[in-house]
Amino acid sequence: MHENITALLIELGAVILALGILGRIAGRLGFSPIPLYLLAGLAFGHGGFLPLAASEEFVATGAEIGVILLLLLLGLEYTASDLVSTLKTQYISGAVDFLLNALPGAAVALLLGWGPVAAVALAGVTWISSSGVIAKVVGDLGRLGNRETPVILGILVLEDLSMAVYLPILTALLAGVGLAGGSITLLISLGTVSIVLFLALRYGRVISRAVSSDNPEMLLLVVLGLTLLVAGIAQQLQVSAAVGAFLVGIALSGEVAHGARNLLSPLRDLFAAVFFVFFGLSTDPAKIPPVLAIAFGLAILTALTKVLTGWYAARRAGISTAGRWRAGGTLVARGEFSIVIAGLAVGVEPKLGPLATAYVLILVILGPVAARYTEPLARRLTRKAAKPAGPIEAPAAERLDDTANTAG
Repeated sequence: MHENITALLIELGAVILALGILGRIAGRLGFSPIPLYLLAGLAFGHGGFLPLAASEEFVATGAEIGVILLLLLLGLEYTASDLVSTLKTQYISGAVDFLLNALPGAAVALLLGWGPVAAVALAGVTWISSSGVIAKVVGDLGRLGNRETPVILGILVLEDLSMAVYLPILTALLAGVGLAGGSITLLISLGTVSIVLFLALRYGRVISRAVSSDNPEMLLLVVLGLTLLVAGIAQQLQVSAAVGAFLVGIALSGEVAHGARNLLSPLRDLFAAVFFVFFGLSTDPAKIPPVLAIAFGLAILTALTKVLTGWYAARRAGISTAGRWRAGGTLVARGEFSIVIAGLAVGVEPKLGPLATAYVLILVILGPVAARYTEPLARRLTRKAAKPAGPIEAPAAERLDDTANTAG
């Protein structure tokens, strides 16, 4: 027993120290640490250089907590009124986002003969952009005040809210509960989301006051305990633990949400890193090369469809041409949600995990590059295409709008 605990502490200490070093390297290089965490998991996992033995079960539990905290912190970023307002104004752009980006994933899975359940899973992998990576990129490029930024955030909000419907459907399909059972699960999920939004709009302050505490320790324990409890109940109802955590975050607002974010962010970062490592642990590196070409082709295709999504959404909002291209390029990155979805469905199709790992590795690196260079590249190509017909001056309103925005 003593030897097992000693081995556990040594392995955990080495893994967490390695994650800290990798995070610092990523920060110095100016990109997301997610690809480095995935690579670390591949190195520590079965078939890697340094397989973990003593701590694998502990890391698996930590990975579950990481998903829950990711969704909780995401929910804390939004208020119920924000969600309702975004639904009213950008639901058409959200539908275009789904069609352009989910369908390629589903089509590839069906062409590979993986079946309908794997198709639904891969559709989610290619659909959802990485809120965490995109938020960091927008801040790093100094675009928080740009006119296209609310459009980008609106698309991300709709995607995150869609998870409250998508994840229960996927969970029901994975459980094989059938059409009737899946319909009941979906109704439960939609009903739960509707009730939480109503309560948050009508009684958000009351709920927040009930949870509130001037003692940071008490606030941390109450919010974390409530989240884990609700996540467990949601999982029992086959609604998905992640959705339960997201709804807890939405229900809290004001000072409570702000205080909870500050207290839980370090925990989120720790367990989210553990989650990415665990996903890498469960993927055999030898299985990635056979699907690398498919992952690369799918990554390029869905990078282009995300650019079109952002361009269309920004155009609907009356943003200038330059802002439309910036919005499209910024949405390219995939990350945490793609891995969460693939992690749920990896048992259905063994190749789904390696494909998702390679896909996310490509797009989490390509995403910041696309955010920075899509607009300059589009401008250059447009000028080249317009040269035979002579230079055409942009309308004055558009020139003024572009000047007001930061090109990054």
